[in-house]
Amino acid sequence: MTANPVTRYLAELIGTCILVLVGCGSAVLAGGDIGFAGIALSFGFALLLLVYCLGPISGCHLNPAVTLCLAFTRKFPSSNVIGYIIAQCLGAILGAFVVYLIATGKAGFDVHQGFALNGFGEYSPKGYSMVACLITEVVMTALLLFVILASTHTSFPAQFTGIALGFTLTAIHLVSIPVTNTSVNFARSLGVAVFHGGWALEQLWLFAVAQIIAVFLAMGLHCISCCEK
Repeated sequence: MTANPVTRYLAELIGTCILVLVGCGSAVLAGGDIGFAGIALSFGFALLLLVYCLGPISGCHLNPAVTLCLAFTRKFPSSNVIGYIIAQCLGAILGAFVVYLIATGKAGFDVHQGFALNGFGEYSPKGYSMVACLITEVVMTALLLFVILASTHTSFPAQFTGIALGFTLTAIHLVSIPVTNTSVNFARSLGVAVFHGGWALEQLWLFAVAQIIAVFLAMGLHCISCCEK
């Protein structure tokens, strides 16, 4: 990354905006037609393309957990962490706002009935408990972070990073959409929750806690895998 900090922050804002716009937009605007598989592919393809477009500029984190994980493993300067996370959250809110503007152009749309929101208990898509949702988010986020850490290893072919991450995010969504609507990214959860309010904001804590636990779990797994090589 050779760009100055402002350029990198802008890249993170734009990238997270696009990720939410494409991913959450596919769920809100076309979910009934493309189903879970289509939504999962939308998130995966978006990340795949963004890695190649924005990776050379900002590293294409687009996720507070990714930024924290890379900072804790000394693969990213800690001085840029706050700026990255702020940019990611603002980008997610902007992406959700664009989805909201489009969705409200159709008569009968109700943001309280379906806006790609992440929730647990009665707000889980299939009614999964809080514990089940927490476990799901921790494990799936840790998997994503583990793959990201593995892709930063010198032995990993850099040209395949986007493919690996895109496929991983797709697989994660295929497993966890029925459970939590798939967060694995606090910024993504925050972006849509802002326009819903109510329970969506009240339940954000679970997705923040899951991210923090997942960061340390992924770091542990990465250390173990590195020691065995």
